[in-house]
Amino acid sequence: MATTAVRRRIIPTRGNPAYQAYLILRTGFIVAPILFGLDKFTNLLADWTTYLAPGIDRLVPGSAASAMLAVGVVEIVAGLVVAVRPKVGGYLVAAWLAGIITNLLLLGDHYDVALRDFGLLLAALALARLATAFQPSHDADAVTA
Repeated sequence: MATTAVRRRIIPTRGNPAYQAYLILRTGFIVAPILFGLDKFTNLLADWTTYLAPGIDRLVPGSAASAMLAVGVVEIVAGLVVAVRPKVGGYLVAAWLAGIITNLLLLGDHYDVALRDFGLLLAALALARLATAFQPSHDADAVTA
């Protein structure tokens, strides 16, 4: 006999610590990618081209600066996806961070940044999982709690 899972959505309340964690992560993964993406156009925070591994730079067309502009666009889009569909956006940001980590490891420098980004990748996965509980389902499957 098959067991039927109880499917329900957790009611988001301000007093719920899980909901608070969800809001913190969602806000952070909306704001940070958009701000870092915008900075790729101004280089106020860093010279982003120094973070591009030469092997990756050779693979992408154009200059490192133009590659960073494309990176900025992707980051802005990722932040907007988190704003609209945090479950999908959480997984998108996690995948993007995996790419950044790979680039940093290929660069052979900035291991501290790669480790920090690994922590952010885990947080993005946590956001995607929490979004399952706090966002209405956009597919046929209801959320299991």
